[in-house]
Amino acid sequence: MALSRRAVETSRDSANTDLLLGILRNLWDAETNPDGYVSLGIAENSLMSDVLIKHMQDHMDIPRIALTYGDGFTRIRNAAARFLNKHFKPVRPIKADHIHISNGVTPAIQDLAWAIGNPGDGILLGRPYYVSFLPDVKRRTDVEIVAVSFGDVDPLGTDGLARYEEEILKAEQRGQRIAGLIVAHPHNPLGKCYPRETLIGMMRLCQKYQIHLVSDEIYALSVFDNKVDEGAAATPFESILSIDPEGIIDPRLVHVLWGMSKDFGANGLRVGMTISQHSSQMRDALKSVFEFSWMSSLSELVTANALEDDEWVESYITENRRKLSGRQEKVLLWAQRHGIEYTPGANAGFFVWVNLGGVYQEHHPDVEGDLSKTVMQALLDNKVFLADGTSFGSEKPGWFRIVFSQELPYLEEGLRRIIATVKGE
Repeated sequence: MALSRRAVETSRDSANTDLLLGILRNLWDAETNPDGYVSLGIAENSLMSDVLIKHMQDHMDIPRIALTYGDGFTRIRNAAARFLNKHFKPVRPIKADHIHISNGVTPAIQDLAWAIGNPGDGILLGRPYYVSFLPDVKRRTDVEIVAVSFGDVDPLGTDGLARYEEEILKAEQRGQRIAGLIVAHPHNPLGKCYPRETLIGMMRLCQKYQIHLVSDEIYALSVFDNKVDEGAAATPFESILSIDPEGIIDPRLVHVLWGMSKDFGANGLRVGMTISQHSSQMRDALKSVFEFSWMSSLSELVTANALEDDEWVESYITENRRKLSGRQEKVLLWAQRHGIEYTPGANAGFFVWVNLGGVYQEHHPDVEGDLSKTVMQALLDNKVFLADGTSFGSEKPGWFRIVFSQELPYLEEGLRRIIATVKGE
């Protein structure tokens, strides 16, 4: 039976999906499954799950509309506009009709790629990057990711802007149109925020070449105090919406993404938002395909209930930041104690970017071949799953992303297994 070229190419990734699902079906529990996997590789935040679940249960008065197709997400868009205006501090107030709702940020990225790029066009993405940007952008649109390398230049600094421009010029030479530039802000996997001057530089660059700028701000409120790296200044988060585009960029080129998955630890709700304040043409384009990423009416109910509860939201954000700071502190001190290099100055997200390959080589001097693949297999053999830096576009081998937003016994078991793996203990 013949399948489409797209289906054949995509099915090649099914082995990775099977591996991941096998891990998720066999997770460690100290009492019920001590031989299971510890997963510190998926960016989920379980630290506040009980708080959100209680709020859901306390407000789960389900109206009849929740069992219908709904009314075009009127309530959630109004709630989201209030919430975003308060916490993202936009230069121009966000209105409900500036917001397009989708069932997660993943389809929002896909729809934006579809809207700004034709098959074969490119979207710039700096290394290292969030690995799922690649399939999100390309798999169903045939829009290409053009990865940007930085060498020894800070990928979040203004010096890195020249590398983006170099890739634009290279694309022109090979006849490829660059349609946009996408950033994770705060950065995944580095756990840092882009400085304001870098964001402005990106805006100027996109204006110069008339390409769209997409800022994925899904970790916007998961920013906290780094209690360990006192000598490394942490950059505070500023939404790109808070920067006045006047004289910098045509605001119709700027689009921001946010959702409930990360800041509210609710990956399973599948709630995404695209904020395109100045482009009615973009909003109309997204509306034209909305049925392919329609959010559940029950998810709308839960989300609106939460975002409308100002006192609860403030309490949630404060406590979430406190817990994230504490978990990060534990991992950074663990890394220092074991001589593991990591990216200093991180203050956002759920993860620490670490060089496990360096320690592994010290204790396994005869290692040959692909260092990252070797370490990854050793970790899996020891029943611990991490995100491999190679798949995240790391320019150096041996780097991994450790997700620390877990309950303490689970995190400690994962860290114990990592050390046992890389040091051969």
